[in-house]
Amino acid sequence: MPQIPEKIHELSVGQVSARSGAAVSALHFYEAKGLISSRRTSGNQRRYTRDTLRRVAFIRAAQRVGIPLATIRDALAELPEERTPTHDDWAHLSEAWRSELDERIKQLSRLRDHLTDCIGCGCLSLDTCVLSNPDDVFGERLTGSRLMAERRERPAPS
Repeated sequence: MPQIPEKIHELSVGQVSARSGAAVSALHFYEAKGLISSRRTSGNQRRYTRDTLRRVAFIRAAQRVGIPLATIRDALAELPEERTPTHDDWAHLSEAWRSELDERIKQLSRLRDHLTDCIGCGCLSLDTCVLSNPDDVFGERLTGSRLMAERRERPAPS
């Protein structure tokens, strides 16, 4: 990985790409979406501040766990513009996502634990699916074609 001397305060798009592992096109996309910013030189070349590297690392990590770009943008907007974010700034930002990430983990665990049953179930119903509708009262008693047959046998409400 290329080293950037400390005395260099601004980075070219190529330098940010090389250091962050993000493609130049991804950096342009992040900028277009308001996730990072640059200034333009007199030759119209982008220049990024060094803290952009941390922002890009944060964006990529958040994307890997499925956080939408709009949520990432909103979070980054809370970081200070006038200085490089501190550890406390990042900790505050990540704490706000803890409950959302815990819920995602719970959903993924439920999917992992019930996926085989779901594939073999055959109900093809989002109304009664143990995964899609985990609090459904029928989902606790019966699944699949047995549940669908029981629903057909019941008289329609008048």
